[in-house]
This record gives sequence, structure tokens and C-alpha cells, in this order.
Amino acid sequence: MASSRVIVLSGVNLNLLGQREPEVYGSMTLDDHLGLARETAKREGITLEHVQANDATSLVEAIQKARGTAQGIIINPGAFTHYAWSLHDALSAFDGFVIEVHLSQPQAREAWRHTSVIAPVADGTISGFGRDTYPLAVSAMAALLKH
Repeated sequence: MASSRVIVLSGVNLNLLGQREPEVYGSMTLDDHLGLARETAKREGITLEHVQANDATSLVEAIQKARGTAQGIIINPGAFTHYAWSLHDALSAFDGFVIEVHLSQPQAREAWRHTSVIAPVADGTISGFGRDTYPLAVSAMAALLKH
């Protein structure tokens, strides 16, 4: 069986994980999180590719490039979650599965974080599980791909 291709997209400021607000996001770096995700992906027969960008345009371009070539997208848009309608529109045109992820629990934080423009075009959202967030997302993606 061929490996499924899944793109992991990391939005604005996620390159600062491990340095930025460790009391909220923990001490793990983005590479640490991706390493755990890759371990899970290997067990599930999924090939992960990663794109991190601090601008929405680069993320939109990555989503568009994934059309017809990737079976899924796992996206942590960071603050773009709350206002980047360009990401919403690009994801709505993607023909595979979409899982939105957040290391923290947006609903337990400031009111402006409670609205996601990504959630309406995602198959599911995984948030608030810290170090386990990305492995859970990969496992969820594997389940979606099997059905």
C-alpha cells in the first residue's frame, strides 16, 4: 500500500515555539512537535511534509500546491485562525481531509481566540493537548484516510 501524503502547515509565530510564552505553549520547539508527529506518521504509513510561514500568502500557496497531490492537511494557523479568510477559502478548495490543531485550548483563553475561520472547513479540531496535539492529529488523519 502506498504511503499517504499529508502536509503539516504551521502559521505565524510557530517558529518561536519553545521561546514564546512557554507557560502557554510549553518548552518544546516546533521541530520537537514535528518529530513526535513523524514518529506517529511512520507507524501509520503516512508521509509528512512541513511548511512554516509567518505570512498567509505562503500558506495559501502551500494549500493550493497540495490540491490533487496530498490526501490531507494538518494546520496550526496560529493567530491566522481568527481572521485569515484567505486560508479558509484555500482550504475549502482542497479535496482532502483537513484537521485544525492548537497546542493550547483557544476556548479557555481570551475571547478573541474563541472564533476560528478555519473550523468550518476542517473535518475536525484537536486543541489543548500540548505535546500530544500533533501525534493525536496524525492518528486522527490516519483514521480518516482509512475510511
